[in-house]
Amino acid sequence: MSIKTKIAAALAFMFVIIVALGGLGIYYLNELSGDSQAILKDNYISLEYASNMQKALAMMTDPVERDPDGITDFERNLKKQEANITEIGEQEVTSNLRREFNRLKTSSTFDPIAVARIRQQLFTLDDLNRQAIVRKNETAKQTAKDALLWLASVGTLFFLILFSFIINFPGYVANPVRELTRGIKQIAKRNFEERLHIDSNDEFGELAQSFNSMAQKLDEYEHSNLARVLFEKRRIDTLIRIMSEGIVGMDENKRILFANPVACRLLGVNESQLLGQYAPDIAASNDLMRTLIQDVMTGNTSESERNGFLKIYDSGEGADGLGKESYFNRRTHTVEVIRTGESQPELAGYVMVLENITPYKELDLAKTNFIATISHELKTPLSSSKMSLKLLEDSRIGQLNDEQKSLVSSIGDDINRLLNLTGELLNMAQVESGQIQLNIQPVAPADIVTYAANALRVASENKHISLALNIFSNLPAVLADPDKASWVLVNFLSNAIRHSPKDSVIEVLAQKVGAFVEFRVRDHGAGIRPEHQNRVFDRYFKVPGLNGQPNENKTTSGTGLGLAISSEFIQSMNGQIGLDTTVTDGAAFYFRLPVSQELVNTRR
Repeated sequence: MSIKTKIAAALAFMFVIIVALGGLGIYYLNELSGDSQAILKDNYISLEYASNMQKALAMMTDPVERDPDGITDFERNLKKQEANITEIGEQEVTSNLRREFNRLKTSSTFDPIAVARIRQQLFTLDDLNRQAIVRKNETAKQTAKDALLWLASVGTLFFLILFSFIINFPGYVANPVRELTRGIKQIAKRNFEERLHIDSNDEFGELAQSFNSMAQKLDEYEHSNLARVLFEKRRIDTLIRIMSEGIVGMDENKRILFANPVACRLLGVNESQLLGQYAPDIAASNDLMRTLIQDVMTGNTSESERNGFLKIYDSGEGADGLGKESYFNRRTHTVEVIRTGESQPELAGYVMVLENITPYKELDLAKTNFIATISHELKTPLSSSKMSLKLLEDSRIGQLNDEQKSLVSSIGDDINRLLNLTGELLNMAQVESGQIQLNIQPVAPADIVTYAANALRVASENKHISLALNIFSNLPAVLADPDKASWVLVNFLSNAIRHSPKDSVIEVLAQKVGAFVEFRVRDHGAGIRPEHQNRVFDRYFKVPGLNGQPNENKTTSGTGLGLAISSEFIQSMNGQIGLDTTVTDGAAFYFRLPVSQELVNTRR
């Protein structure tokens, strides 16, 4: 039987009890009402009629004041009595009374004997009704006693039943719920051995069976996987702790879940002071933590925005134990998981990694210093050799034959190429060491274009290449280092001349684009293949020739540093640099420099 049926049956039983008690009370009240009504209607009224007839008889027989209306009153009450015959023997008395009264009315004088007989009959009628009143009163008393006894008995029985119902029924509903609540609390505490003991065939019984089945499956799963899960967790914790990188993990609410010893050492905070803490609270007094969570707090979760180099004092890195400035590569990873039964991943936390790149940085600095030193040392003898060649070409020193002139020209070309190479290496060393010296000032775009065009005028004419300069009028000045900006444009033009066929045109354009002035160099050479376009600004990268191999021609070979240096120069001047990938017949390189608020005179 279901709980709903049981509750309905209980309420129906209570309704039956109420109806039964009410019906029994109404029945006995009706009995008592009938008994009292019988006394009033049957006997009390007859007594009243007998009393009225006695008064009328006295009025008729009074010798002093004989009232003729007495006969009328007696007749009226006698008729009423004749209509109210209710007791045994009352009919005979009433008939005798009628007979004696009729005899009295027909006699000329009031016969005392007749009057006495009438009085005798009235007394008999009175006594008969009084005895009936006493008898019916006893009957009413007995009815009242019976009613009290039945109501008390039935009421007591029903009271005991209802009292038992009130005591037991709430427990019938509440006890299983309490038992279920206790079981759920035990399950929440991972006590999967808990079972419910509810012996019933209703919904509570089914619920207990389902609960016990669930607890059994959870217990089996717990015992079958808990040890393995705990082992895997300890292994992961151990791996995180022994890693040389600093690792900090946060949940989706930015509370710190773990931090390995390296991260604690770099942060200068004990692990116990980090775990469970709200990361922004720690960042309020810790600069490194503020840097680590900056991307998370600002919502910059793209890969390019999550990486960066940091210079941190590491107290445990020095060989003498005193610590030293170390370099770290910062990476922030967003952790997303897909819950069981779900299809969409949801945010589960963040992991910040500080990768120690100090050895690589030191090697890179050593390499940069070595290249800078070698390039500087080579530049001086090369410049001296170039001066000596100039002197050899001077006719005042002496005339050279054609073979000697060819050798001198070849040596001059090699010296120029070596000077260009040492210059690029010095510039790259400057870039890598972060020691780019800039002289930022307002510069007229026309001056930059004119300088670069004049510098390569001879090289373009030797290859029969025309330079088409297109400088928009009223261009604003740009904020730039004029030497570095001109060097970048010269590099663009030299590359264009190197890769352009003879008798072609190279277009040089200067125009305003938003808050920048754009310098564009467009050639009509072989162009750059799509798979190489995203690498043209990488260091030491050379675009392969048309056959897929690096070009061996001296006139078209390069170091692979020019575009990389150009990119560093332009970015250091807050500009933009790039390759227009929409151009397919040839190549179009551009860089943009920010507009200056100060006006300068431009040369046409």
